[in-house]
Amino acid sequence: MKKKMYHLAHCTTCQAIIKETGADKAKLEFQNIRDEKITAKQLEEMKKLAGSYEALFSRRALKYKELGLKDKKLTEEDYKNYILEEDTFLKRPVTILNDKIFIGNDKKTVEALKKALQ
Repeated sequence: MKKKMYHLAHCTTCQAIIKETGADKAKLEFQNIRDEKITAKQLEEMKKLAGSYEALFSRRALKYKELGLKDKKLTEEDYKNYILEEDTFLKRPVTILNDKIFIGNDKKTVEALKKALQ
């Protein structure tokens, strides 16, 4: 049984979601992706649950604009490599509860995670 959250410890949005969903009281393993980089194996596991690397990719990252990625046609391999290279490209937080994955911080996702953790 796997229960894990990938997040950035300094990210106020991640902190708020952890509190709001009760993740801080759940028996979750937390991985601060700034201190402990995501491995290719972990990302592959996330992709299997999410369906694609693109689903895990954040277009809000500052580097997305800086690198001019919005003007490029990215492949699944590109998404994978950017996420492994730069932690801000992972849509955060990513929570895995057994065979379910919750990606990002939109309202529906946060509500679904909150229910799943109850």
